[in-house]
Amino acid sequence: MAENKFPTLFSNVIGKMIKRKNPDDALAGAAKGGLEKTLGVWDLIILGVGAIIGSGIFAVVGIAAAGSADGSSPGAGPALIVSMVIAAIACVFSALCYSEFATMIPVAGGAYTYTFATLGEFAAWIVGWILMLEYAIGFIAVACAWTNHFLQFISGFSRFLPAWFVNPPVWLVNDFRSAVNSLNAQGIDYHSVIPSFAGIPFCINLPAIVMIAITTAILIKGTKDSAKMAGIMVAVKLGVIALFVLAGMFFVKPENWTPFAPNGFEGVFMGAFIIFFAYIGFDALATAAEECKNPQKDLPIGILGSLVVTTVVYVLVALVLTGLQPTSGVAIPEGIFRAPMAYAMSAVGQNWVAALISIGSLAGLTSVLLVMHMAATRVLFAMSRDNFLPRVFQKIHPKFNTPAVLTVTVGVVGALGTLILDLNVAAALCNFGTFTSFIIVCVAILILRKVDPDRERPFKVPFCPWLPIMGIVCCGGLMAFSMVVSKGEAAVLSTELFIVWVVMGCLIYSTYGYKKNRKVEALAEKKEIAEKDEFEISIK
Repeated sequence: MAENKFPTLFSNVIGKMIKRKNPDDALAGAAKGGLEKTLGVWDLIILGVGAIIGSGIFAVVGIAAAGSADGSSPGAGPALIVSMVIAAIACVFSALCYSEFATMIPVAGGAYTYTFATLGEFAAWIVGWILMLEYAIGFIAVACAWTNHFLQFISGFSRFLPAWFVNPPVWLVNDFRSAVNSLNAQGIDYHSVIPSFAGIPFCINLPAIVMIAITTAILIKGTKDSAKMAGIMVAVKLGVIALFVLAGMFFVKPENWTPFAPNGFEGVFMGAFIIFFAYIGFDALATAAEECKNPQKDLPIGILGSLVVTTVVYVLVALVLTGLQPTSGVAIPEGIFRAPMAYAMSAVGQNWVAALISIGSLAGLTSVLLVMHMAATRVLFAMSRDNFLPRVFQKIHPKFNTPAVLTVTVGVVGALGTLILDLNVAAALCNFGTFTSFIIVCVAILILRKVDPDRERPFKVPFCPWLPIMGIVCCGGLMAFSMVVSKGEAAVLSTELFIVWVVMGCLIYSTYGYKKNRKVEALAEKKEIAEKDEFEISIK
């Protein structure tokens, strides 16, 4: 008998790890202590466009077209429009799967909740942990990008503003690594510039931290107010982008579109991987499903509608940008990497347009910050309800009906992250997290179609299983391709950190999440036995 104990124990542990959560239980939990339903279809589209059109269109588009500044990855050139279409197609396959899940299980948590219903407890925790990588790290990356665009914006007012404000100390607007790299490029020893406390160098990204504090306050007040602010930001940045396209088209030189694909398929696919960062955000809408007034109807429209709008915008911008500025065969100026749209308009003498574009970039990044922050808190909220996190994170603000404790927690973590995380590494990590979550959602659709075929599906992925399989192939292929082609320091470090992140997730689950869930199950079992005994006694 003793010989059978270990196999039995092992099978019990595995059984608990792959135990699925019934979608009906998730819906019941949301109904019992859920979030206020305030979002309509236009709110969702605004939030989606607000999340997607941000750092990608105002910054990453230049890197995707011209290649990385250090030459570690090739650029797509004018074929960037093809890269954008490839990235959009990869997103559409996943977006259809998100839409089916979001209408079938309209609760907070997004891909985390869907995985719990299909692959079980352990896989759900890992997906939730990876989603935190996507949203929280992406949140930090966008906050750092906001600082860069803010500094560029105020530099245009150098004649009117104090010099210390226009050109602040490098240690006051950067993380440590970025500050050191900047000083090294100027031949300056960082020890002579960066202050230290107890022998430890001190850097703080002050503008990013201030913006994080502002988004935290807005999100605590309510998702509806956040959608209104995002709507204002979306209107501003779409107006600025329209100005760039309409003004820039008169200065386009068709000869800049040749050669169309200077680096062949390698440049096109690498451009698709890089520009994929510009599409991150539509999946954040699924995390807000619990706050939708009519999720079965509105969520698919919001998710797919925001993708269509942003793809059209991206292609128009790419056409004008590559027509204004050569992206191959010449020395690429640094401005095309930091602020491509503003630089391109300045290069043709339209400085007033460049100034307005800087305003639009700040508006765009602010709306992305709001949605990323909101998505991170909703995923954590769902995980806390499933006993993976302490119960204190389930606390809802008594007046605003928002997860205030989690909102503040994510804000604090984001502020700390701006002190230590390099922007390039953060963006690459965010991409890895996104691709992984997209692949898992496509896999989960295939599984749930088999294990629960009779469940009502207000929206169904057409041509299943082929479209989910295409989503897996596209996302997995782009991720694998980037690992092979990209050789820069940021790419290598981000790959290593992604592996470390997953290992950390496994350790946290084994030491906390698994044990906590078993304790909750034991208490529930005792309560059930006690209620049964009490019932039997009352009968006697």
